[in-house]
Parts: sequence; structure tokens; C-alpha cells
Amino acid sequence: MQNIDIALLHDDAGDRLAGLGRWWLDPVNGRITLSAVAASFFGTGRHPDCLARIEPDDRALVHATLDRIRKGDGGAECEFRVRTDGLGLRWLRLQQTGTSATGILVDVTAARQAAARERFNFALTQYLVGTDSIDDAVTGILQLVCEELGWEWGAFWALDDRTGTLRCRYAWQAPRQALAPFRAASARLAMAPGEGLIGTVWDSGEARWIEDASGTADLLRAEAARACGLQSAYFFPVTFVASDACLMRPGVLEFFSVQQRQPDAQLPGLAKSISAMIAQAVERMTQQERIRVRAQTDEMTGLANRAHFYDQVDRQCRDARAGQTFGVLFVDLDQFKPINDAFGHDAGNVVLTTFASRLRALAPPGWRIGRLGGDEFALLSAPGVTPQELERVAESVLDAARRRFVYGEHRLAVSASIGISTYPDHGGCTRELLHAADAAMYASKRNGRNLASRFSGDGAPADAGHRIGLLTDLHCAIRRGEFFLEYQPIRTTTDMDIAAVEALIRWRRPNGEIVPPNVFIPLAEQSRLIVDIGRWVVRQACHDLARLRAAGLGGVRVHVNMAAPEFIDAELPDRLTAIAAAAGVDPRGICLELTEGVVMKHADKSIAIMRELRRRGFGIGLDDFGMGYSSLSLLKNLPIGSLKIDRLFMAGVPYDRNDCAIVRSLLDLGRHMKLTVVAEGVETDAQLGYLRQFGCPLVQGWLPGRPVPLERLFDLIAQPQAA
Repeated sequence: MQNIDIALLHDDAGDRLAGLGRWWLDPVNGRITLSAVAASFFGTGRHPDCLARIEPDDRALVHATLDRIRKGDGGAECEFRVRTDGLGLRWLRLQQTGTSATGILVDVTAARQAAARERFNFALTQYLVGTDSIDDAVTGILQLVCEELGWEWGAFWALDDRTGTLRCRYAWQAPRQALAPFRAASARLAMAPGEGLIGTVWDSGEARWIEDASGTADLLRAEAARACGLQSAYFFPVTFVASDACLMRPGVLEFFSVQQRQPDAQLPGLAKSISAMIAQAVERMTQQERIRVRAQTDEMTGLANRAHFYDQVDRQCRDARAGQTFGVLFVDLDQFKPINDAFGHDAGNVVLTTFASRLRALAPPGWRIGRLGGDEFALLSAPGVTPQELERVAESVLDAARRRFVYGEHRLAVSASIGISTYPDHGGCTRELLHAADAAMYASKRNGRNLASRFSGDGAPADAGHRIGLLTDLHCAIRRGEFFLEYQPIRTTTDMDIAAVEALIRWRRPNGEIVPPNVFIPLAEQSRLIVDIGRWVVRQACHDLARLRAAGLGGVRVHVNMAAPEFIDAELPDRLTAIAAAAGVDPRGICLELTEGVVMKHADKSIAIMRELRRRGFGIGLDDFGMGYSSLSLLKNLPIGSLKIDRLFMAGVPYDRNDCAIVRSLLDLGRHMKLTVVAEGVETDAQLGYLRQFGCPLVQGWLPGRPVPLERLFDLIAQPQAA
């Protein structure tokens, strides 16, 4: 650093009036002499460390310029920043006169500030017009202010709508400044409007200047400011009056310096411009967001409208990764039109808005909900959804529709029909997925409403009318009393006594036609109707079991098949216990059979329900064992008492070596696990002899006995079949 001499005699009146300082450089010893005006630009009076006030980033430039002058180069000049005690950051221009080692020093701060204001206006315009988010713009503004005006810290405080407190949303600091304690204190701090310095500025709308941050009690971060050496600070609000005449307060900007600054520094002069431009941008973005939301939202319910919902499905189809799946639920309210007709559109609007609120409450995170028009709604699942989750949400939607809607003194009842489609199985675009879900929804309506159906492309168009007729009649079959039970004996292999019977449902249509179970059961399984049928079977079987007990046949158990939707219902144990109690029978006389698929697919739910049923005395049997679903590691933990060897494996016994090996293995497995084994599909004496040889205890099939009505069953039990 060159030595400095300060001379007070070299400024004439013209220089003083023009604000020109003079300097002289001794090329030999590098000593610089400043005039009084030039020395005043450094704000140091006669203090000898003028050049030490030059900003560190600019010192190399000044040294290089002075070196050129010492070497005799002409026309050297540069502009640099100095920090003054009273005037803050100043810009000075050092300019050589001719080729001599002398020249002038000019304070160009005003010009620099004017240029800075122009750059600010341009940069702010670029930031604020080029972004749709005020948060993105503010980060750039903080950096621009700090770098251009020499502040070490800038931050933006905004109101958190969830907590109602002001928090530091964004902050910027000079790279080489150690402000970690202050940053941490700012991140932790939250204050109510009117609390502390930030809260006061936000609440009052008035800017605030402080000269000693470490000694300002209402700063709330004074200790951290002292630890980081922060001194002067300036706070100003960002406010504007919206088109509806409401005062809007987006937030508060704050800036800190490690130097003692003066209130007339350039930042306060720019604050109004900065605030005004941010406010204009916020108002513009607010209006744009309002227009966007209005264009995408159903006005009545606040859900996504049809066009926006379709866009969301389009986007999810486009962004789906390979192997990723998601689902669409198409929901139509049943019996909605009669409410409009009877009570008017106001009542219908109450139903729609209330149902929309219920959908919002039940939708899992990441799901989208839309109103497609009228009483039609749709839900779009998050990517990666499982079929089980789709079913759970569909059940929740059905429950939300079933709950009464209150309109004045009236309690209005509706239900919902739901269609489910999945990507990519049922379509790769919005049109295909919505078409599939819509078709499944109409299947739900045809099946009696108040249920959810998955889309299925099975079934040729030629038999569609027949299927629809069957579904319509099936829905009415319970109410009309068209179902009845037959019982197939399960006999011991030793003496052919009837140890148990399996209840098998039959359906006789009004025209006298007997519909085979393999025809109507799959139709019922496509909807919740299978649950209603299952409950009827259990009630009727318990009633018939009571008749068997009354006839003195106390040793015979009744096996009842259970469908998957029944066996994952947590209320099943209570319901079955109540049915058995109403019929006056002991649960130990009932064995509930379920397939391997039900257990393995819903193991988390079904095993817990099985244990509870076993605790209450019900028997649990595994039907169709060996059909490929079983996991032996899971099987060992199942609370079952019996298993059935599927008839498929009995078909080749005793002549097919592979079938014989499988049957013997299953018999050994059941024996070692202390399970009662029942062989299904026994039709020949050769099969029966083979099973006796290898210790199978129970058999079922046409040879032991075909299904018969209850009255015929009494005769079979009274007249045992010959061994």
C-alpha cells in the first residue's frame, strides 16, 4: 500500500465548488498526496489510512492503476469503492491528467446510484416478469441489493398462513462473511404481527433504520448480531393496495451491514422502488393465480373441473414410469335426480358440496379429485397404488355417499355407483381410462347400485344382454327367496359315517330355471352382492344346523364357504357370533372355509380375523389346497384346523404317478401339522381305496354322496352308507 500525505492547500475555490479532489503521486517512493477535498471523500479527515478504506475486492484494481502511472503510462483511471464512517459505501473515480503523475479524484456515488437504480429497475423487471413465483424473484433481489449496495445480509420475512407468524423465508449473505449464528437465529425465529422489529414493520407498514443492531432490544436477534459483528440495518415493508381496495402485505425485507451506515445511504432511496415493483409483481401473480384457479376449478364444489381433471390424468399418463400403475375411480351418485325434483336445486347443491367435502377428507395424500359435471365425480390415485388401496378408497367413497345429507329439516339419502380402471391395463390415455371407468360404473348401476366394479373387457357382446338379465335377477333373488341350500356329505373313510356336510347355495329363477353356481357366483363376486349372498348362506346354514341338533344329530358339523370381501371385514367375528347366537347354535359346529387365494392375497387382515374366529370357537378350513398360491412359511402360522385336497389332484388317482405323489405329500403334510384332511372329488372305489391306504380321514364327492336338500340329509344320516 502506498504512503499517503494529506495536503489542505491545493484546492482552489473552483475545485471545491465542483467537488473535485486532487492527487499527486511521487514516482520514486510511491507516496500519494491528497488534497483536502480528495481526503474528505474517504471520510477520514487527516487520518493516514485512506487507501485502507478501499473495498478489498477493488484494491488490486487501484494498485494496478497506480503502477501504470508510476511507469509513465498515460490516461490511466479506475473506479473503486470505499467505506466511510459517515456516508456508507461510496464510489470514487481516480483519473490521471495527461501523462503526469497527477490527476483528479471525483465522488461518482450519485452517478453510480442512478445507474444502480436503472439496473435495479431493469433487473427487478427481469426477475419479477420472468417468474411466476414471488419466492423465486425475491432470492435474486436480495443478492442484487447486497452486492450492488454493499450489504452483507439480506432476508425476506413472510407470514406463514398455517401458524399466523412471520418467518424468514429466504436469506442471502456475502460469501466471505461468517454469519452462521445470525442465519441460525433467523431460521429459528417466528414472531406474531406487531411483535419485535420485523413484526412492527409488517404491522405498521413503516420502514425502520437502526445504527446498532447489537444494542436494539426489539430486534430479537441482538445477541447473534453482536456475535457476527452486524451493526447498521434497514427494514422496509412490501405492501400494496389490491384491486378490491384491501391492503396486502406480502412481507418485509431486511438488510444488515458490518459497517456503521447512515440513514441517508442509497438503500432507503431505492426501498420504495423495490417495494413498489415487488408489490406490482405480487398483485399481477395473485390475479394470474386467481384466473388460473378459476379456469381449473368447479365453482360450486371447489374441486378440479372436468378439463383440469383430464389434464391431470394426461400428465400422469405422460409421466408414468415403466411398470408404474395408477387408478381412476368414476363416481356417479344414485337417486340424485329425485332429490332435485322433490326439494329443488338448493337441496341438490347441498348434496354435491357436502359430498365433495367428504371426498377431500377421505382421499389419501397425492390423490386428485374432480367434478366432471352434474352428479359425476372422479378420483385419480397417486402413482404406484395397489389394487387393495383402490378397493379401500372405493369403499370409503361408497360409505361417504351412504351417509345422510342434511338439508334443513330433511335427511336426504343417496348412494354411489363406482367404476374403477387402472393404467396401463385398461388404457394408456385419459380417454381410454375414463371410458373404461365409466363402463365399469354403469356395470355397478346394472348390478343394483351402491357398489364399486372393476372394468373388465371379458364377455362377448352377444351374451351381454343375458349377463345383464342375470345380474338384475340376482340382485332381487335374496328378497324374493329364490336361494336355497343343499348339503353334500363329508364322510369318514373308515366306516363312511357322515362327519360333516358342506352347505352349497343354489338359485332357482322365477321361471323355474336352476342357475349353476359357477355362473352366478362369478357375477356376484364382481360386486358387493357376494357379501349379501354370503351372509344369507351363513344365516340359513346356522338355522339348518339348529334343526339338525334338534333332531339329535349333534356330531355333524356344517362347512360354509366364505368369499374374499367377507373375510377381510374386521366386523366378521362379531357378525358371525351374533348370527350363531340368534340361531341358538354353538360356533364349534360351524367350519368356515376359505380359499388359499383369499389368505395369501389378504394375509395381513385375514389371519388376524381367522385367529379371532378360532378363539370364539369357529372352525377354519383351507379349501382347494395345493392350487399354487400357498407359501409354506405362511401356512405353518395359519390358525386352521383342516384343509381340503383339490379335486384336480384326485382326478388321476390311483393311476397317475404324479397325482398320487402329490396327494400322498399333502396327506403327510396335514398329518404332521395335525390338520384334518378332506379329499374332494372322490368318485370311484379305486380313489377311495387309495385314500384309505394312506390314511386320509375324510372324503367328499359323488361317491360319498351328492348334494341333497336338508330333508333328504336327515335320511342319509339315519341310514349310513355301507363301508
